[in-house]
Amino acid sequence: MADFFLFINEILWGSILIYLLVGAGLWFTWRCGFVQFRYLAQFRSIILANKNKDSSGISSFQALCTSLAARVGSGNLSGVALALTLGGPGAIFWMWVVAMLGMATSFVECTLAQLYKTRDSEGNYRGGPAWYMERGLGMRWMGVMFSIFLMIAFGLIFNAVQANSIANAVNNAFGIPKTWVGIALVVLTAGVIWGGMRGTARISQWLVPFMALIWVLMSLVVMALNIERLPEVVSLVFKSAFGWQEAASGALGFTISQAITTGFQRGMFSNEAGMGSSPNAAAAAATWPPHPASQGLVQMFGVLIDTIIICSATAGIILFSGILDTASPDLNGIRLVQQALSSVVGSWGTGFIALIVMLFAFTSIVANYAYAENNLLFLQQKSPFATVLFRCLALVMVMFGTLSPLPLVWQMADVAMAFMAVTNLTAILLLSPVARDLSIDYLRQLKLGKTPVFDPNRFPEIKSQLAPGIWDNSEPPETRR
Repeated sequence: MADFFLFINEILWGSILIYLLVGAGLWFTWRCGFVQFRYLAQFRSIILANKNKDSSGISSFQALCTSLAARVGSGNLSGVALALTLGGPGAIFWMWVVAMLGMATSFVECTLAQLYKTRDSEGNYRGGPAWYMERGLGMRWMGVMFSIFLMIAFGLIFNAVQANSIANAVNNAFGIPKTWVGIALVVLTAGVIWGGMRGTARISQWLVPFMALIWVLMSLVVMALNIERLPEVVSLVFKSAFGWQEAASGALGFTISQAITTGFQRGMFSNEAGMGSSPNAAAAAATWPPHPASQGLVQMFGVLIDTIIICSATAGIILFSGILDTASPDLNGIRLVQQALSSVVGSWGTGFIALIVMLFAFTSIVANYAYAENNLLFLQQKSPFATVLFRCLALVMVMFGTLSPLPLVWQMADVAMAFMAVTNLTAILLLSPVARDLSIDYLRQLKLGKTPVFDPNRFPEIKSQLAPGIWDNSEPPETRR
């Protein structure tokens, strides 16, 4: 089974997805005027000046924290460790590259999700790639296909990945059998997933900033204690990224390929740019300024926070500890991160990592499931029986993940991620003229000193595709007369 998934991954990643990811990232970067570099200052003003009191949606900050809850999971720890062991330190450099390109991709997909959002039967905003495939492209069949991929990937397989990381970390730190960890995790997950997107947003807005802050602070402590290794680590990352240190051995081509492939895989799994996941959270926001592009700007900074900051913190702990030089081949994933931290701060580092993994992975499980149930709604299967059945399947996969071998679970996740990404990237590439027009309109109003407001009457072709009543009046409710 593991060999089969490895073969599929080599085809999807080696021949298709890497080129599609890079090409899409470059295309959107140019198409949207290098938005990820030119408008960094907009993030703070959008988050802090959320004046929209529209009760139909969550706030921009809650939407960002929800998407980060899904992004910031075991991929930020065990995924980085796997990248270092399989692709070398240079894989981290390529994770940075895919993140910078992915910021533009995330901007486009989340802007489109905001544009084509709808309201459900309870009046809450709903949307995501399936909705812009149906409304923007007129291809409901593509939306159905994407929804099925997402439900399998996020509702089932990715949650198995997160559960696997929790079980390994807790077992290694405290010796608790994985079976008991799985049972406890299933009970906790079952108690949370009944809260829906709003419940996930409320939990995420408190937990995500806290867990990210303590992890970054811990990495800074490790780096400060080993500051003399700074030149060596920086040199190692860049030399390994381009294979310079292996040139004499004749392994140059293989080393570069492995670093790029592994870095792109783990980077995308971590920040999810282009995969079509974060648009599900972006569409649920009652965004301010009242323009689809503002939520695109918010969500693209989630990529920066996830990969450039949090993944780099994990890489810093491993590389500055020096454990990678002496680690045995079977020491990978969470156990490598635990060993790296413990070698610097002492035995309590193992338990600290277990706590971080539980926070990272559990919030990711909750957000992943919220995405999956959102797409169950798109399939018009929001019946009590379908919902309960899907929740039970999700809980079964959580238990499965705690007991399965790490390589098999990761390979299943890579296959699911590839199918999602190919479908979503195809859609947003076809819709790139719409995203370009929206970004131009938003930035034009900014330059004029105005608060950007989306007026669908300026875009007759787009207006006919929008859900009735969503953008008819873009002013916040308290200003309406």
